[in-house]
Parts: sequence; C-alpha cells; structure tokens
Amino acid sequence: MLDGISLGCNGRGVQHIAGTPITVDEQFRLLKSAGIFDHFDRMPQPGQEREYVDAANRHGVPIRTGLWSYTIGKDEAQLEKNLRVCKDAGGEFHDIMPLTRHAAGHVVTDREALEFYLHAHEVAQKVGIGIGFEVHIYMFTEDFRRVMPLARAVRERGVPFNFILDHSHVLLKVENPEEQDVSGIREDVEAGRCIIDPYEEGNVLDEWIAEDMIPWLQVRPVSPAGPKNRWALTADGHWGRACQYPFVKPRPGEWHSSWHAWRVEPCKEVVRRVFRRHLTHAATSPLRYLTTDMIDMPDYGDGARYSLFEQNVAIAQWLRKTYAEIKADVARD
Repeated sequence: MLDGISLGCNGRGVQHIAGTPITVDEQFRLLKSAGIFDHFDRMPQPGQEREYVDAANRHGVPIRTGLWSYTIGKDEAQLEKNLRVCKDAGGEFHDIMPLTRHAAGHVVTDREALEFYLHAHEVAQKVGIGIGFEVHIYMFTEDFRRVMPLARAVRERGVPFNFILDHSHVLLKVENPEEQDVSGIREDVEAGRCIIDPYEEGNVLDEWIAEDMIPWLQVRPVSPAGPKNRWALTADGHWGRACQYPFVKPRPGEWHSSWHAWRVEPCKEVVRRVFRRHLTHAATSPLRYLTTDMIDMPDYGDGARYSLFEQNVAIAQWLRKTYAEIKADVARD
C-alpha cells in the first residue's frame, strides 16, 4: 500500500484481450501474479457472489472497492442490496454512478441528486461501508457544473461529500466540441465559464482536488481530441467514444490508431496533482483508494488487441514510482 492508500485494478481490466473468456478464479490468480496490486476492484456479480469471495480468500487478494450504476427513482432498493453484497465480500467503499435520467424520464434534478446521495449515505452508515458519487459519462455528473453545487448542498446538511475522480471523463472533452455538446457544456467552455483544460487556471479538476473530497482516484488515460474506438460499436451503432488511450505504446497491429506519448501526459499531470495535494494536506485528504482502469466495453477497449492487463500493470508501476518521487519532493520542501 502507499501510505495507507490501496492500489487496485478494475475487474474489467484483469484480462489480456477483451472478449476472451476468463474465469473469476483466473482473474484473481492473474492479479496476484503481478505482485503490484493491493486489491481487486469489482463488485461481486449477480449469481457469482460466493465465487468472488472464495477466489479472493484463496488467492489472498481482497475485494475493497466496487461500482454499480443506478437510475434514481427506481434503484433505491437495489442500492441497499448492492451495499450489503459489497460489504459481505469484504468491500470498504462503493462507487455510486447515478444515471443522467430519472426513472420518470427527465434529467435528474439537483434536489433528486441530493436526496439520493443522502439516502445512500444513510444506508451505507447502517451497512458499514463508504460511498461516493463518480464523475462519468452517461451520468448526471457528466455536466461538470453540477458537481460543486451538489457537494455544497450535501455538506450543508452535515454530511461529507465523497467524490470519485475519474479524470478521463473530463479530459475526454478537451478540444472536443462533440463531447462537450453531449452534456451541454460547450457554450460555457467556449465562454470560459467552465474550464476543463487542466493546464488552464481555474479548471474544474483543480477545483475538485482543492476541496479534499476525493477518497478514490481512478486512472485511465484518454487523449484530448483522441480517436474514437473504431474497433467496437455502441448499442446505437456508433463507434465507441474516445474514453481510453493506451498508457504505453501498443505493438504493431494491436490498436486502430497511431500512438503518441505526449497524449498521455494530461492524465499523468492530474495524478501528480492529486498525489501532491494528498501529501501536503494529509490531515484533510480523504484519499484511500487508487485503481487502474484500462477496461473492455465499446467506449473503452473493446476490440483492442493489446493486453488490458499489461496496460494496467504499467499504470500501477508508474503510480507507485510517481508517488514515491512526489513524496520525496514534498519531504525536501
């Protein structure tokens, strides 16, 4: 662990080639063999709960984190069930991903998001597990302007706001008007009212980091104006969105596009800032979990011929090295 921060790998990335069958036991065996991860990031899947717990115990790799998406107005009971499943499997923290639209069909309102967060917090307290909301495509948090008002509203009620940072979903929209239009932020981005470029002062990523509200950082590179996934189609028949860019250079024929090392740098820079904030504000930083998130699915790595797991291992190695370097720098300052 990194000073009490547990480093995990998303279960969808504990495989080599996307779509190649791999059993739960083989996933845990593969993760253990890498010798670099502290935990498995995956909620036990329905009908396989016992299988996940047995594999975790057999290989000595705990399940500490997991996620699920929810439709507000419909999935309140499912949330409580999932929290108990995670807790029973040894989980410590559950990533809640509330979809953009309410069960009634409208875009989730600020009030509805607040009530769902408070409900989740109350149930989680009873179960004995941590919860947080993630910034993510297809979720109401994809409109980044909604994050801080929710955080303030939660805190006004005496409840801590836990925010799971997957910065790839912000970087995805840099220099990408099409992606900005998806969540309706294009006009504000162009007018400078919503700053998403991490190298520009006043950007949303720096704002969130400074709030000391991130218990979990998920690391998946994307590239500003990066290529869509031309090797996989979404359910509506379009190429997958550009939500994943290889961390290290794929071998010839393993990816559909050219690869350039500089395109990974924005992702690395955000990670450095999160680490520096944590190390210089240890008394207030809630950071407890890191995960590597090179995964399958059409918007990510479906169809790719590079090894998802090799990419995740490379990220994990870089995370450990970078954390140690920044820790040494902070100690010298």
